[in-house]
Amino acid sequence: MRTRGESATAQEFLSMSQERILVVDDEEAVRSIVAALLEHSGYATTMAESAEGALQRLREDPAYDLVLSDIMMPQVDGLNLLDRICTDHPGTPVVMLTALHDVHVATNAFHRGAVDYLLKPFERAQLHSVVSRAIEHGHLRKQNATYLQNLEAVVSARTSRLRTTMQDLESSYDITLEAMGDALDLRDEETQGHSRRVTAYTIAIARAMGLNADELKSIARGAFLHDIGKIATPDSILLKPGKLDAEEMTIMREHCERGYEMVRKIPFLREAAEIVYAHQERFDGKGYPRGLHGDQIPLGARIFAVADTLDAMTSDRPYRKGTTFAAAKNEIALCSGGQFDPKIVAVFLQIPTESWTELCTEIERLSPAVLSATLYRPGLHAAGKAASIADAR
Repeated sequence: MRTRGESATAQEFLSMSQERILVVDDEEAVRSIVAALLEHSGYATTMAESAEGALQRLREDPAYDLVLSDIMMPQVDGLNLLDRICTDHPGTPVVMLTALHDVHVATNAFHRGAVDYLLKPFERAQLHSVVSRAIEHGHLRKQNATYLQNLEAVVSARTSRLRTTMQDLESSYDITLEAMGDALDLRDEETQGHSRRVTAYTIAIARAMGLNADELKSIARGAFLHDIGKIATPDSILLKPGKLDAEEMTIMREHCERGYEMVRKIPFLREAAEIVYAHQERFDGKGYPRGLHGDQIPLGARIFAVADTLDAMTSDRPYRKGTTFAAAKNEIALCSGGQFDPKIVAVFLQIPTESWTELCTEIERLSPAVLSATLYRPGLHAAGKAASIADAR
């Protein structure tokens, strides 16, 4: 096992030893760099040069908080190692490393049990974010497994504990959803960070409208997953630099229904699925895929439409510079009653322009966990959101 150095005090050493990571990669240089970055962040690491070596270390000492494994390795690759770990060590979270910028590789890894994946080359901040999120996921999963084993004997005495545990389980689901949303953003480099920004903007408007915490959660999940159906859209269409022809546009528009079919099967996402289905509808009925109009469109989807346009107009693209929030507000006001619900536009326009600027800045600085916890906080209004987010750090 590698440690940060003999100069650390005993107390620091014990603290660092609490979270142990197994790094698996057939390239010595990559293993060493990843281990050094992790140790610099306070983790204790063990290295393995192959899947066989990793399995041997897990047999000898299974108490790792995380396995960080390359996908492309000789003989037994990382995905087969993932299968073995999920079977033999189901409580151990696994993050996959890959140099392949292919969303199908990511979705395959998720289906087989990975909690996240990271593209090479990566920055230290990206590594730290993914690792901390995965370890948190693992801790929650182990806590849930331990509790469920003893649930039968203590159910009458621990009703309140059960409620807390189910909330933690829901939180772990949200972590996985965030990973899926981030994977989709990575597929289209022009819109990286879009899912997180548009979710925050949607919540800000919904909160200003007085929606309760449960409604905010459903709307937030629908906003974050709005484009999840694009996982099934061919790269030749999704990443096409020029204008889509009629046939390509028809295929592109299928992402609403595809996303709905994916999300509605998850019980706690049924309400969010309606937003995924209707996020391209227009208030005047000229949207797609069903041509809904007015109140036929779910409230969350009508709120999302304003937030989505706000982010699209104010975000930089390779072919243009994003406009100001003030200019975007003026343009959205002009589309009130056509593209957008006038009642929602009226609430949106009451939110000070500087609040959007502050919120956009804070979104880029925060981890998903802190951002979600702050956005859902009861009683927080959009005008004071940036300050409250800063306090939550």
